Amino acid sequence: MTDEAVAKLLEILQQGQLWLASGLETLGLTQVVHGQAAWPFSQRFAAEQLLFDHGQAKRLVWAACASTALLLMALLMIWWRTKPRRVLGLLLVSLLVGLCTPWPLWALLFAPTVPTVFHHSAVPLTAHSVVRGQQLYQTHCLECHGPQGDGDGALAQLQPVWPPTLNRSLLWKRFEGELFWSVRHGMHDRYGRITMPAADAHLSDEEIWDVLHFVRAQSAGQSLQREGLWPFPVRMPASSVVCGHQQRRSDHWRGQTVRVVFPGTEALHEDPRLVTISIGAADGIDCSSTDADTRSLLSILTGQQVHELAGYQWLVDRQGWLRALSRPGSGGWSEDDLVCRTNAAQVELGQPPSQDGLQAVIRRMDAEPVRAVIAGFAH
Repeated sequence: MTDEAVAKLLEILQQGQLWLASGLETLGLTQVVHGQAAWPFSQRFAAEQLLFDHGQAKRLVWAACASTALLLMALLMIWWRTKPRRVLGLLLVSLLVGLCTPWPLWALLFAPTVPTVFHHSAVPLTAHSVVRGQQLYQTHCLECHGPQGDGDGALAQLQPVWPPTLNRSLLWKRFEGELFWSVRHGMHDRYGRITMPAADAHLSDEEIWDVLHFVRAQSAGQSLQREGLWPFPVRMPASSVVCGHQQRRSDHWRGQTVRVVFPGTEALHEDPRLVTISIGAADGIDCSSTDADTRSLLSILTGQQVHELAGYQWLVDRQGWLRALSRPGSGGWSEDDLVCRTNAAQVELGQPPSQDGLQAVIRRMDAEPVRAVIAGFAH
C-alpha cells in the first residue's frame, strides 16, 4: 500500500471521527469541557500505527470491504427470510468471507485518549501568543524541561521520570488537545506517581495554549539550528504589519507568497512575484512590522538571537507555511534554501530550469504543497 493511499485512508478515518464527534454534540450526547465539546470515549483511532505498518492498513481496507459485504448479505437474508435455500447459501458465503478476510489486529488500532483530544487552540497563533508563551514557559516549565526544551532543567533529575525532550517528534505525535490535557491536568506513571504536576493552579486555559504555541516554535528553532531544516511544517504566526498608513495582519496575504526580511547591509527591493514585509522600516519596502514580538518570534523560530538576524530572509508559501530561509551572505536564493520539504518526489514542471533562484524556490513550493501530519492525520 503506497504512502499516498495510506494518507487518503487516514484522512477518511479522521473525517469519520470528526463527524461522529459533531453528530454526538448535535444530539446533546457530549459534555462541554474547557469550552469545547468533549470526546466521550476513552479510546481514539491510532492512525500513527498505520503510518509504520502498511500491512495493518491493507487489513483495515479488507475489513471495511468484508464488513460492507456482510452487512449487505445480512439485509438480503432478512429480505429473503421466506426462502430458506437462499438464506442458507448467503449464510455459508458470509462464513467464508468472515474466515478468509485478513482482519486487522484491533487492539493495535486504538489508543487511550482524553476528552479534549479533538480540541483546537482557543488562542489564535500570533507572534504575541508565542512570546507570551515563552514568558510563561520560563516561569513555570524551564526548571524541569530546560531552557531549550531538552528536558535538562535544574530539577529534571529529581523527577520520578526524566522529562522528555520537546525538540523531537513528541509534539507532532499527539493531537494538540491531548497536549493541552497533559499540561492542564498533569501526568502520572503506572504507579500513580506524579511525573508532571498539573498547571491548573497556575495557568489559565488560554495561557496553556500560549505555552503550547511557544514550545512548537522553539522546537522548530532548535531543529533548524541542529539539523538545518524543519522536519515538521511550521506555520508563520500572524503579526501586525503597516503598509503605507494602513494597519494589517501578516496573514492578510494568504494565497500569495510572502517574503519576510530582516534588513542587513544589502539593499532591499520590492518584487512583483511576492509580498515583502520588512522587520523594521527599510527603504524600498512598502510593508513593515515594528512589533517587538515579531522580532522575538523570528528569533525563536530560527534559533538565533535577535541581534544576529540582520540579513536573514524567510519565505512563506501561499498556505501560510514557512518554507525557505536565506542567510546573510548567501548570494541569492536557491532550492538549497528550502528548509521544509515534502516527501513528494521532484515534480516535473514542464518548463526549462530557471536561472532565477527565487523563481525556482517559489515554483518548488507551489509544486509541493505542505500537509501537516499530527498524530498520524493530515491537518
